[in-house]
Amino acid sequence: MDVDKLATLRELAERGSITAVADATYRTPSAVSQAIKALERDLGAVLVVREGRGVRLTDAGALLAEGAVEVAEAVARTRARFEEFRGDVSGEVAVTAFPSGAEMLLAPLLPRLAAEAPGVTLRLSDLDLAEYELAAATADHDLVLGHSVLAVPDPATTRLHVTPLLREPLDVAVAADHRLAARDAVRPEDLVDEPWIGVPVGHPFDLLLPMLAVGGRPPRVVQRFLDNHVVTAFVAAGQGVALLPRLWRRAAEAQGVRLLPLEGVRAGRHVFALARPDRAERAAVRRVLAVLEDVAAELG
Repeated sequence: MDVDKLATLRELAERGSITAVADATYRTPSAVSQAIKALERDLGAVLVVREGRGVRLTDAGALLAEGAVEVAEAVARTRARFEEFRGDVSGEVAVTAFPSGAEMLLAPLLPRLAAEAPGVTLRLSDLDLAEYELAAATADHDLVLGHSVLAVPDPATTRLHVTPLLREPLDVAVAADHRLAARDAVRPEDLVDEPWIGVPVGHPFDLLLPMLAVGGRPPRVVQRFLDNHVVTAFVAAGQGVALLPRLWRRAAEAQGVRLLPLEGVRAGRHVFALARPDRAERAAVRRVLAVLEDVAAELG
């Protein structure tokens, strides 16, 4: 049983189409199809059938795709042990994070990792994804840093390796001359008539806003932006209030915005790292995760 062909079948199971697998693995769709057909010949079983304009895995194909994950984990684990035996942990690790997470965690990660594991290189990026998009991003990155106002994802449900990093409170951002700016804290009833600067629907902070409803009146969102810098600028201009992470306080105050603790609601975000189980076994990825946990512990 060819491990590389099994990996191709797994990619098809997770990405859903021959074209998507080809794009991700830098092959032609024909080459991907040929690899799967060769695996079918080797095993004497039909693994993929056409359905409409696409394809789907048969029961046999789904079984093998699931087994391919276990094979990949075993191979990665063995390779990691050998690298550690030789004392040569190296390789590139691709990490993506939501923008404020990149600023908070990836910026300090880079110099620290260079000092502690010079053989490991990082390919860093930022992606502001809705929560339901995070798992899919692990197909293209070794580590995906995400955040949720609800909970840390369940490894059993996501079938991913999940590393909790920190829990950060969310505060209410108001302009320095706002009527509430002198308060030590605010409650949802203090904010009933306020316009809100929110984030796009489906993104983490948006999921918290319904919890701030008073008397059946949800917060009134007048504008939505992804970038905390933009949100802060609109709050500073007196266009509304917003939820911002507490570690954003210094940047907010520099723009004339106050962050006030929110009472009566457990408002916070869980920050975590997601990885495919086999990628989490890589020695270089484990080293990056260890340093990330140290950085997060210092912030928390």
